[in-house]
Amino acid sequence: MNAEAVKPELELVFEAEGQLEPMITIGQTPDGLRRAVPIGGGTFQGPDIRGELVPGGCDWQVVRADGVTIPEAFYLLRTDDGVFIQVHNRGLRHGPPEVMARLAAGEVVDPASYYFRAAPTFSAPAGRYDWLNRSLFVCVGARYPASIRLWFYRVT
Repeated sequence: MNAEAVKPELELVFEAEGQLEPMITIGQTPDGLRRAVPIGGGTFQGPDIRGELVPGGCDWQVVRADGVTIPEAFYLLRTDDGVFIQVHNRGLRHGPPEVMARLAAGEVVDPASYYFRAAPTFSAPAGRYDWLNRSLFVCVGARYPASIRLWFYRVT
């Protein structure tokens, strides 16, 4: 079989923008530096889905000894027609030390200068959005001083 015939592609599902609360530093653990970043709300919009990020989610992070941050976020989406969808988004963020230092200092940094990718999973109720339960997704992120932008793609 020809690999090109089954090569997956990416389809944009939605873009999200979330407001972030101040980071909580938990401290050094055997796994690395642990922190939590509460999610204060936001919005998302795509061709077939749109709504808001429900305040109250959180991004639980571990910064490894090699400088790689492992974000693991849990939050809820509420669609414009009132459906709640749970999101679990786990990934990797890293880049050159000087770029990551600027990001940590709260500077605006070009997202193309660092790697920020994640593998989200969704838990949607039966109905209009249950297609989210039946595909794989990838996410590309950009971190700003008090917000985050995420682009979610379905692997076709």
